[in-house]
Amino acid sequence: MAALRVCFVGDSITNGTGDRDFLGWPGRLCRAGVAAGHDLTCYNLGVRADTSSLLRARWEAECRARLPEGVNGRLIFAFGVNDTAEELGKGVRVPLAESLANAEAILTQAKAWKPALWIGPAPVVEAKQPLRPYPGLAYDFRNGRIAETSAAYAALARDIGVPYLEVFEPLRADPDWSRHVDAGDGVHPVADGYGAMTRLIEAWPAWKAWLA
Repeated sequence: MAALRVCFVGDSITNGTGDRDFLGWPGRLCRAGVAAGHDLTCYNLGVRADTSSLLRARWEAECRARLPEGVNGRLIFAFGVNDTAEELGKGVRVPLAESLANAEAILTQAKAWKPALWIGPAPVVEAKQPLRPYPGLAYDFRNGRIAETSAAYAALARDIGVPYLEVFEPLRADPDWSRHVDAGDGVHPVADGYGAMTRLIEAWPAWKAWLA
């Protein structure tokens, strides 16, 4: 039986925005692990609209507060989709080169401290773009930019030796994912969409190895 305290660090998809069960994929992943007999503590550190730049500034302090010395702490990062968003009138929020530099700094430091995994960004429904989170602000998400970022992240992950789960292509090929995101706001799925993402992560050998 594994006894782990896991920090899930990311954006609104990590937070579970749009899920009326308020679990997202981290809550579902840990719930399934506990049901299988493991002792898991789930710290959801997802922040809506966070980019890699914002995450780089906050992740370590937030995780160290939750993973004191002596506990079996683990780190799962999931970010990138907000980097790719074009803020209308201002341009792409975080250019790819800067996003990669942020990711390299985050994951290199993280894996030197605790075991770390990295999950890539998920596809959106372009017909519902731009997303308008509140008056005066509009973000335009495009799958081409997300796919490019995910592929670049995968290459970086290989270079620095961090397990990376590419979810963009599997979810884009899953008609249920598109349906669940379309039922949401075009970026965030409803509850069943988070279930689909959870199943991908549950089947990932890197996650399964933590529970072995």
